[in-house]
Amino acid sequence: MKLIETKNAVGHVLCHDLTQIIPGVTKDARFRKGHIVAEEDIPVLLSMGKDHLYVWEKTEGMLHEDEAAVRLRDISINENMTATEPKEGKVELKAAIHGLFRVDVDRLFAINSLEEIMIATRHTNSVVHPGDKLAGMRVIPLIVSEDKVEAAEEAAGDEPLMELLPFRRRTAAVITTGTEVFLGRIEDKFTPVLIDKLGKLGVEVVSHTKAPDDREKIVAAIQAAHSSGVDLILCTGGMSVDPDDQTPGAIKAAGVTVTSYGAPVLPGAMFLLGYFGDGTPVMGLPGCVMYAKATIFDLILPRVLCDVPVTKADLARLGHGGLCLGCGECRYPICPFGKEE
Repeated sequence: MKLIETKNAVGHVLCHDLTQIIPGVTKDARFRKGHIVAEEDIPVLLSMGKDHLYVWEKTEGMLHEDEAAVRLRDISINENMTATEPKEGKVELKAAIHGLFRVDVDRLFAINSLEEIMIATRHTNSVVHPGDKLAGMRVIPLIVSEDKVEAAEEAAGDEPLMELLPFRRRTAAVITTGTEVFLGRIEDKFTPVLIDKLGKLGVEVVSHTKAPDDREKIVAAIQAAHSSGVDLILCTGGMSVDPDDQTPGAIKAAGVTVTSYGAPVLPGAMFLLGYFGDGTPVMGLPGCVMYAKATIFDLILPRVLCDVPVTKADLARLGHGGLCLGCGECRYPICPFGKEE
């Protein structure tokens, strides 16, 4: 591109959008990239503070910001996402479905470490809805060396930086443990909370069983739920270290391989996650899930529903950001809780 005085721009082609701001009225591109400047445009451009203009002068090995943004889009976008047209050098990605948005944070860091390149995203492992903004990308200058965009493409590798996964597991069994609930001494207030949380992610509770603090009976309930073919098994109650709390041992005795009993998250330290041999996930939920709006359950459930493997190392990483601040008005997920990066 070359720089010329606006008064001499008639007949030249603009190489980028020019935004006009009229407070309270508009903030949008008044002239688009590719516009051929006409005589009547000159007073408008001058009123916008444009005494000089960049006009397009195609040079081998250089890319316009819109071209570069499209190439950054291509290394980022995956299925279940849509992209906007380039506008003022920027492209945005949006969700096409309700699901779990994930980012390869290491590769994103590598790309953003390059000069004159930027891609900004939501936090990885965020639950999103159709139309939600996922990411935005652009280059910093109006014109960038193609070599720099190629370096970003190389850092990205063969797979897109991002993915948006649909929730695949749709049915759940809830097993309420505790003699006090089994005998009706107290009301079960846990299950309604789970029905509500699961329902918001498209999961139906298809069976609910109550069991006393008896390991064999809890084992039998877990195995029966597994035999029924449900996608997810949730056990509530009996997750502490009290002598009567049998749930963790019963989950293991039922044939579940326990990934972890305990997580560096508050609330939710006594959380248990495991899997049957066929991949059916089983969770032991501590009492905090019943009364706290955001807990370890809210962080892990979306991953499990998308069949994203959750390892002990994944749980360990939650320690950074895993402290709920107990705000007077809970705004989760628009808060630091559970944000690993």
